[in-house]
Amino acid sequence: MIKLENIERYYQNGAQKAYVLRHITARIEEGEFVSIMGPSGSGKSTLLHILGMLDQPTAGEYWFFDEPVHQFNERRRTELYQQYIGFVFQAYHLIDDLTVYENLDTPLLYKKVPSSERKSRIADILDRFNMVAKKDLFPNQLSGGQQQLVGIARALIGRPRLILADEPTGNLQSQQAKEIMEIFQQLNRDDGVAIVQVTHSEENAGYGSRILNLKDGKVV
Repeated sequence: MIKLENIERYYQNGAQKAYVLRHITARIEEGEFVSIMGPSGSGKSTLLHILGMLDQPTAGEYWFFDEPVHQFNERRRTELYQQYIGFVFQAYHLIDDLTVYENLDTPLLYKKVPSSERKSRIADILDRFNMVAKKDLFPNQLSGGQQQLVGIARALIGRPRLILADEPTGNLQSQQAKEIMEIFQQLNRDDGVAIVQVTHSEENAGYGSRILNLKDGKVV
């Protein structure tokens, strides 16, 4: 699914290069559940954003389903992202002035999914996440755990092949965090969705099949 070859990300500071990632070479197969771990500042979120095509490497090659992402313009990267990837953020990133239903509808509108299919998909996912009764509520009327459930539902509604999650339980209490991780595990096991999560939690990493450890921007 994903092949990274010698990926680097740095920022030019005068004559100096401030490296965030150095010489990252890695593979992620379809259906894997991979956790990216490492100390703060090790480049975890930057790597996740590159995988999600929200950022570009300064050097190296990124192959996604054998397509050379490193050669693509922003428009083509956006098309790939919308077709294959769902992103779950620690800060939820829901649209405050839209209801739960409208937040779920928005990514389908971007993908130009027909109205009848949008309604069917939203109904299915609201039922799956036991959120039918909350569909007309706004994000500020939901708990943190409920907001994150909406965030996951929104990431899933486009039927992605890959979910990228950046500290998805970082703002949640332990019981809510456990429920979120069990949902990820079920999606991976039952639906075959590949998952890559950034986490500080050994417990969360234990839900996956493999850990990619970063230190000082390098895989160790």
